Amino acid sequence: MRPSSIESFQEIRKQWGNRLLILGHYYVPDETLALTDRQGDSLALARFAQSNDDCRAIVFCGVHFMAETADILANAPEKIQARGGVRIPVILPEMGAGCPMADMASRPQVEACWETLESLFVADREITPVTYVNSSADIKAFCGRHGGVVCTSSNARQVLEWALSRRPRVLFLPDQHLGRNTAIQMGYTPADMVLWNRETGATPDALKTAKFILWDGYCPVHHQMTPEMVDASCTMLPNAKLVVHPECRQEVVSQSFGNGSTSYLISAIQKAPAGDAYIVGTEAHLVNRLRAEHPELTIHHLGQEHVCEDMARNTRDALFAAVENLNAATPTHLVAVPDAVAADARIALENMLRLN
Repeated sequence: MRPSSIESFQEIRKQWGNRLLILGHYYVPDETLALTDRQGDSLALARFAQSNDDCRAIVFCGVHFMAETADILANAPEKIQARGGVRIPVILPEMGAGCPMADMASRPQVEACWETLESLFVADREITPVTYVNSSADIKAFCGRHGGVVCTSSNARQVLEWALSRRPRVLFLPDQHLGRNTAIQMGYTPADMVLWNRETGATPDALKTAKFILWDGYCPVHHQMTPEMVDASCTMLPNAKLVVHPECRQEVVSQSFGNGSTSYLISAIQKAPAGDAYIVGTEAHLVNRLRAEHPELTIHHLGQEHVCEDMARNTRDALFAAVENLNAATPTHLVAVPDAVAADARIALENMLRLN
C-alpha cells in the first residue's frame, strides 16, 4: 500500500500501532511534525528513545546524528536481549539530512587534537572531552573511550560542572558558541578559554593556561545571527524581549533577556502575558510555529528567516515513503551504528543521562 494520502499513511500507522514510533524534532516543517508521535528537542527525544519498550521500528524526522543517537540507545544490548534478540530499525525519511556542525569535527581531526594534548598533559587525567549531542557517533564514541560525556543545550552547564569536578580541563566539541556561552554563565572569562582551530590547532602556551579548549565548530543557522541584527530588531521593537539559542554568538547571547534550548524558548513564549513582544533567535520553522500558535503576542524572528535546510528535508512525502517502505519490509535510509562505536558512544550518552 502506497501512502500517497494522509488516509493511507494513517492506515499503515494503525496497523503498526505502538510498534511504530515516529519522532520529530522541533525544527522540521510543520506539516511533518504534525504527523509525529512525539515532538521535542534533542534531550527529550534521546530520553524517549531510551525508555520506549513497545516500538519495533523508529522513524526519526530529524537529522543523521539524532537517528544515530536513537539507534545507540534503543538498541543497547540489554534492550535487544529483552526483545528476544530483535534489533529495532531506525530510519531517516531523508538520508541527506545531515548537520554541518557535526561535520566540522571528524574522528581524525579530534584524535590529532588529543595527540597534541597528550604531548602537553596526561590528557586522560587532566581533560574531560565533552561533546554536544550535535555530533557524529564517532565523536561520541571518542568521548566515551576517554571518560567523557555528551551534553545538550538543555543541560550543558550541569554536564560541564560534572566534567570539571572530575578533571581540571574540558575539551568541548564541536560547538564553540555553546561551550563559550555556558562557561561564561558559570563565571569563567574568555581568558579561561582557547579556541582550537581544527586545521591549525592552538599554541602550547594558550592550551596550558586554558580551562576550556573550544573546538571551532558552529551551527550555520545560529552563527548567522549577529549583534547588528539584534540592534536592528530592537530598534524596530524597542520593548521586545530578546530570547536566543545558546548556539548563537556570545555577542548576541550577552544582549539577550534569556537564552536556552528549544524547549526553553517554547516555554518562555508559552508563559508570556498577552500583549508582550519577543524577538526569538533560532531556526525559522520553530519561530514561525510559535508566532502562529500565539497570536496574542508579537513575535519577531531575529535577522532573516534562518531555516535549517537539512531539517527541511524531512518533508511529508519523505515521511510517507519511509513508512511505505518499512511496511513493505523493504526499509530504506536505515541508520545503524557499528557495535564497537555504539558501545563507546553509549558510555558518553549514559554519563549524560545519569545526570538528569
